[in-house]
Amino acid sequence: MASNELPRHKAELIDLCIRNQILKFGSFTLKSGRISPYFFNAGLFNTARTLSCLADAFAQTLLQDKNLPEFDLIFGPAYKGIPLATLVCARLGALDEKFLDVGYSFNRKEKKDHGEGGGIVGVQLKGKRVLVVDDVITAGTAMREATDIIKAEGGILAGIVVCLDRQERTTDGENSAIENCKAEYNVPITAIITLEDLIAGVPDETLKEQMREYGKQYAPISRQ
Repeated sequence: MASNELPRHKAELIDLCIRNQILKFGSFTLKSGRISPYFFNAGLFNTARTLSCLADAFAQTLLQDKNLPEFDLIFGPAYKGIPLATLVCARLGALDEKFLDVGYSFNRKEKKDHGEGGGIVGVQLKGKRVLVVDDVITAGTAMREATDIIKAEGGILAGIVVCLDRQERTTDGENSAIENCKAEYNVPITAIITLEDLIAGVPDETLKEQMREYGKQYAPISRQ
């Protein structure tokens, strides 16, 4: 698959990530202890240019992925999910007026006991179909916290969209973190870009081969 065969929003996001060092290549020790030939640092989406591209990529994914269900609001888990929820909500409304009444919410790490109080900022979740947006799903712990919040607040988990799916198995199982979440929550989960997309979008053949080998070494059973 050549990079020019990638959908435009994927190709543009990968190119931006490379140019802005959000996607780096080399030898990186991950929290899992694995040595990865690439590292994705979503914290570097921190300028108008990078955030605009990311918001557009999320919005285009939501507009184009027919497997994603209808939703009433976008939820961004604190902290990295907060700007994602607000940006994606605004970009969707700008691209398609049917999303103009879609709301956004995020959780406080510490609940307020004054003012409006509570642990949710934005549209309240009760009775709402909630779409979660985040950067990645690694071990699934953060996503579990988010889904617990949605359930406790009376919301209905509709689906999950993340920026990157590394397509590798967890350290304690045969499936990927996203596959585990799909099985646990029984909702559609998709990623803007996957390891396969990165391989297609990276121009250097040596890097492509290194990423292919890494992908094979840690592939979930579904990709073996």
